[in-house]
Amino acid sequence: MPEIKKPVPFARRMMALLYDAIAVFTLVYFAAFIPVLLAGGTIEPGHPLLTLYVLAVMFAYFASCWRRGRTLGMQAWRLEIVAENGERRPYWGEIAARFAGAMVSQLLCGAGYLAALFDAQNRTWHDRWSRTRLVMRVTARGD
Repeated sequence: MPEIKKPVPFARRMMALLYDAIAVFTLVYFAAFIPVLLAGGTIEPGHPLLTLYVLAVMFAYFASCWRRGRTLGMQAWRLEIVAENGERRPYWGEIAARFAGAMVSQLLCGAGYLAALFDAQNRTWHDRWSRTRLVMRVTARGD
C-alpha cells in the first residue's frame, strides 16, 4: 500500500513530545554524572558550563534522531520529520534552526507549539523557521 503524508494533529504532536521529554530527562540525568565526576563533587545548579553541557547533550539527541527522521516519541506515534518539500530528511542547518526554535518555544511557555493550533498545516514556529515539518505516515487504507 502506498504511504500518505498528512499534517500531524496537535494532540498527537504533544504525545510524541511527552515521550521525548521522558527520554531526554533520562538521558540528561545520566549524562550529568560525567561533569560531576570530573569536578570531583557537586556543581551548582545553573552553572553556565553545566547549562551548555546539558544543551549540547539535548542537541546531540535531537539532531541525531531528526537526521534519521524520527525521535523515540515520533517513532511511537508514527511521525516523521521531513524538509519543507517532504522529499528528504532535514540537513544539519535545518536541524540546528529547528532545535533553536524549539528552545525559544519552550522558553515562551510553549507559545511556538500552540501556534500549530492556528496554522492551516499544523506547523509550529520551529517548523516554519527551520523549513521542516512533521508528518504522519499512514497507508492508503488508513493504518
